[in-house]
Amino acid sequence: MPSASVRFRSALHRPWLLAMIAVVVSAALLLGASFGLVWHQLEQAESEQMNARGERFLERLEQIFGQLREGVDELDEQPLRRCDAKMKSVLQQVGFDYRFIFEASFIDGEQSCSNRPGERAETVRSPDIKGPTYSYWLNTTTQPNDNLAALMLGRGKFRVSTSRGHLTDVVDLPPNGSLLVVLDKGRRAVPVLGPEQPWPPTRDWPPASSEALLVTHDKLIYRMSTKSPDYQLVLITPRTSLLPKMNLGLWLLFPASLLIAAFVGWLVLQLARQRSSLSGELQGALRRGELKVLYQPIFDLNSRRCVGAEALVRWRRPDGTLTSPDLFIPLAENTGQIREITDFVLQQLLEQLGQLLRSNPQLYISVNLAACDVMIPRIGLVVARLLALHRVSARQIAFEVTERGLIDVVVARDNLQALRDVGHQVLIDDFGTGYCSLAYLQTLPVDCLKIDKAFIDALGHDAASSGVAPHIIRMAHALQLRVIAEGIEYEAQALLLNSEGVNFGQGWLFAHPLNARQFTELVTRGRRLASRRIDDEA
Repeated sequence: MPSASVRFRSALHRPWLLAMIAVVVSAALLLGASFGLVWHQLEQAESEQMNARGERFLERLEQIFGQLREGVDELDEQPLRRCDAKMKSVLQQVGFDYRFIFEASFIDGEQSCSNRPGERAETVRSPDIKGPTYSYWLNTTTQPNDNLAALMLGRGKFRVSTSRGHLTDVVDLPPNGSLLVVLDKGRRAVPVLGPEQPWPPTRDWPPASSEALLVTHDKLIYRMSTKSPDYQLVLITPRTSLLPKMNLGLWLLFPASLLIAAFVGWLVLQLARQRSSLSGELQGALRRGELKVLYQPIFDLNSRRCVGAEALVRWRRPDGTLTSPDLFIPLAENTGQIREITDFVLQQLLEQLGQLLRSNPQLYISVNLAACDVMIPRIGLVVARLLALHRVSARQIAFEVTERGLIDVVVARDNLQALRDVGHQVLIDDFGTGYCSLAYLQTLPVDCLKIDKAFIDALGHDAASSGVAPHIIRMAHALQLRVIAEGIEYEAQALLLNSEGVNFGQGWLFAHPLNARQFTELVTRGRRLASRRIDDEA
């Protein structure tokens, strides 16, 4: 019975299933993002509207308080202190001059008078706020008479006020909103407009934030800074449901999200079909013998003699075109076809070079191992059977593994050690490009490090990576490991590497990848074939 992971990977290679998964996932992500975007925009619009309303409130209320202060200052400065006709005329003039003063009055013991004709000024209670110059009286919204002074300001024996009805006409209070005057350093709040509100509005009042607007799950609280230290103004409005407002935005984004999701699914379907097609073509190529094994010679940098080669696999289609290994090798690793390719390479190299290897015991061929073969002991059994069949020594077949292939270092170490125990060499390929730390490297059964071509190209330049190769060389020597430099293209590189203590190298300076006949000729005649190109290798 195949394991669950195998069945899952097999299912993921079905183009239509992959496309449907892509559609569902992308649709969910896009719709979720659309919902979040619309919700954020509505919340932002709600906050901006509240900020604008709060700024208008503060501006108008400052005008009201400013006129009340100017009016009572004017009354206190004039010399009259008796409720006579002159006093009433002065009170009426102040009420006429200042738009926001509804009533102006004088109160001195039993005598009182007001600018309101036919009305006797009401004797007021103790002030709600008593400052060094002014006193303030507030009438709450629980009182039914809108003509009562919502805000009253006093100085000496004079009082000026604005009515709640007058105040309502001036400020635009939102539905169910309340304007509160906060007293006693935030401990008490009097609603002068709108319904009463629970106080404090939040548990951690006053908030630590200096932002004017505070947003909770059910209300918007706008704190208005005033010029007076005796009181603060707070505007509280309930939050309206944003869901009805989201309909329009979602109806615009919903079709667009579905169209994009469908497009993503179509792209995934095309890529999956292409991938599936390439996987099928690769399987056919294995059956038809379209894969070829080439050999990249490895040279001793001192003697310039060939000491071995790296086996490379190439796919030449019937029409003569070459498919890049960078395209089909990762695909083969994902589909599991890489095992068949590795077995093919081992079988081909022993069939093609078995006689050469038997005649040259010092010669070796290295084969690249995929991560799946590093993590299980399968390859040891395969190569043992082939070596016995072709009578080739195990030390003449080396295995190259990349740092990225060492998924589980403990398991990899055991399997690589089993290969070394029977005589195989183990090489770390492309060292420095993966994530294998020095601590892990010290515990791995490794014979040789291969320095990636990118670090060789940086030698002698000012690139940031120009010092990587010398560092790897010194580290390898400290661990008593051999070093092979990859991608050597110029004589200066070979000389510099040799001076750094690198004894082996491969690259186009010495030879291009060769077929079995060319490689045999190179070894037996001992001469370089640098003039041969890859296109000559069929």
